[in-house]
Amino acid sequence: MILREKLLAAGGLDGLFLSGHRERRNLAGIVGGPRDASVSDALAGKRVLLAVGGQMAAARAMLALDGLVARLALVPPGLAPEHVARIAADSESQIVVCDAEGLPEGDLPGLPRIDIEVAAKAAAENGRETNQETEWALATSGTTGAPKLVAHTLEGLAGGINTATAPEPGTVWSTFYDIRRYGGLQVFLRAMLAPASLVLSDRHEPVRDYLIRAGEAGVTHILGTPSHWRLALMSNALGRLAPRYVRLSGEIADQTVLDLLRAAFPEARMAHAYASTEGGVGFTVEDGREGFPASLIGARAGIEIAVRDDALYVRSGRTGRRYLGATSEPLMADDGFVDTGDLVERRGERFHFLGRRSGVINVGGAKVQPEEVEAVVNLHSSVSMSRVRARPNPILGAVVEAEVVLRAGTDAADPAALKKAIIAHCRPRLSGHKVPASVRFVDDLPLTSGGKLVRRMP
Repeated sequence: MILREKLLAAGGLDGLFLSGHRERRNLAGIVGGPRDASVSDALAGKRVLLAVGGQMAAARAMLALDGLVARLALVPPGLAPEHVARIAADSESQIVVCDAEGLPEGDLPGLPRIDIEVAAKAAAENGRETNQETEWALATSGTTGAPKLVAHTLEGLAGGINTATAPEPGTVWSTFYDIRRYGGLQVFLRAMLAPASLVLSDRHEPVRDYLIRAGEAGVTHILGTPSHWRLALMSNALGRLAPRYVRLSGEIADQTVLDLLRAAFPEARMAHAYASTEGGVGFTVEDGREGFPASLIGARAGIEIAVRDDALYVRSGRTGRRYLGATSEPLMADDGFVDTGDLVERRGERFHFLGRRSGVINVGGAKVQPEEVEAVVNLHSSVSMSRVRARPNPILGAVVEAEVVLRAGTDAADPAALKKAIIAHCRPRLSGHKVPASVRFVDDLPLTSGGKLVRRMP
């Protein structure tokens, strides 16, 4: 399967579009425009680093290079130069496709450059002698530290996408994610393989402006992390959207955000999905409840899910193949299972996510999952979103602190009383060591470029 060939074979592209922050392009023009054989020959079989600024440029490059290059390493936006250099080294890139915004002059001086406008005219042409399967290399989108690089096949990336059913008429996809991240790439592939129109977000664009633009473009299917959606729920532009399908993934979807979205979009089909860069698409839950049914544990439809030592494990053709880089550890165990690092707890006939194994706060020897505490804090009527962190303590080593963004219109005339009320709200719902020792009000909370709460202490 080659993306461009798949689109050309599908036909009916004239009415479909890719829309970015500054431009809108006809999909037929992108995939059906003139090709440059000399550029194709220069890139054929090479390991390529894609480092461009905007998502429109990234989309055009991915459509041109899949099936032509041996490996395509995607550089997501906002990475520090040393992390970009690490991705280039781990992917053993031979050429970089870039523009000035994605890779400033002077960065990665050892790699030859091809400008994105030139590279977009390359492609593995129909009938060209090539058996090239492009390996896609994606950076992990964790909340701490430098990203790892995960190798995928296009078939694996598309393994969770149903291409047998034609999209509903007028379907327009969009996502808060960047398409160079796993979650965003899933939406890009869904739109391209359907085929359907796609509205791309921009990391510099205010949430309000994006919501207005998505509404004007008639977006029907839209995805983001719970943090993305909490920001959207704070915006008075949310009513500009009238989606048929709303989906959350990338972080724990607690009952509060699910209920708020159901109230905002009562007619929409609502889902929260479990997926990760390493583990691929695991499952989707559409019953409106946090967590997932215990019946999903086991083997079904080409995927197997297990719980070992309270952590979720996944085995399927959708998982990454391996980590790239000379010093990388194995991505999967000998039996083919990927340890996701996500901790779960069974409560009756349902499993609930607790948080990342690596994110545990140690309070005097007792473990606290920040996400569990945040879910309780977010239930308070004055709270829009929160982040729970460890605060150093000379006796216990650490105690729990909650940073809170208040809902618009909240009466904060007596902030000390409101902080006490939030702590009092937590006491009957959490064990004593999990209750925040302090609450701090903030105007906003930082998100990674993948749309997740930043959790590393500064």
